Amino acid sequence: MLDYKLLEAMAAVVQEGGFERAATVLHLTQSAVSQRVRLLEERAGSVLLVRATPPRLTPAGRALLRHYRQVCRLEQDLASALPLAGGEGRAELRVGVNADSLATWFLDAVRKFVEREDVLLQLSVDDQDQTHRLLADGEVAGCVSALAEPARGCRAVRLGRMDYRLLGSPAYAARWFPDGITAEAAARAPFLFYNRKDDLQNKFLRRALGAAPERLNVHYVPSPEKYAEFIAAGLACGSLPDQQSLPYVLEGKMVELSAAPESVDLYWHCWDLDSDLLQRCTEAVVRGALESLEQ
Repeated sequence: MLDYKLLEAMAAVVQEGGFERAATVLHLTQSAVSQRVRLLEERAGSVLLVRATPPRLTPAGRALLRHYRQVCRLEQDLASALPLAGGEGRAELRVGVNADSLATWFLDAVRKFVEREDVLLQLSVDDQDQTHRLLADGEVAGCVSALAEPARGCRAVRLGRMDYRLLGSPAYAARWFPDGITAEAAARAPFLFYNRKDDLQNKFLRRALGAAPERLNVHYVPSPEKYAEFIAAGLACGSLPDQQSLPYVLEGKMVELSAAPESVDLYWHCWDLDSDLLQRCTEAVVRGALESLEQ
């Protein structure tokens, strides 16, 4: 049988980013936390944590963390159904969401759910092509992802699509792409990426040119709000969803550089658990997406 106090220690180390912070949260000494993790590894017969800064889970550690958080999710549901069962504090729900959804429709979708359920959301933000990894690793119970195929032990439902356009300020377009998108102009012009996982600009270029230049001049701005401001300031071109770019386009601060939008289908993935709270969150996200996204 698993010792959940040992699992709790490992989960705290991962969540807090280190043994010292985990010890503070658990009201233990750092040595006690380290001993619990080491004992868990001995019983599992495998290294579970890579002692780095911050600590990283091994594949075995990810499997155990996922199991532990699923059990915690079910226990929180039980505590809410049985008030005398000893549940303490508000329920917590970890969710992965891509930055563009967070900046546009996601918060409106879950607002009533959070108010009604009195739940504490813990959001992890990543690219829409990467959030599913958070779910597979057990770091979140549900996520918004661009992948259609659910991971093992999970279920998925289509939310709708976000249409992205390659945009720049009028001055930027006149300076860098006076004759439209050409290979020579794309090799010289400054581009804007959200982070190094972002591939949308390359998709636009591959469609327009057949292949993206081997090397682009790239700014990285990992903030949806500042990302848009960076484009409007004429410093680079980048891709924005219609929900976010429309006000800038209507005000004449941005113009479309691409011939057509790049569509990204979004899906809600979550653990396939009999969890009432997770099901109600799923219903809120799906309902909000139907109201906000293209179908």
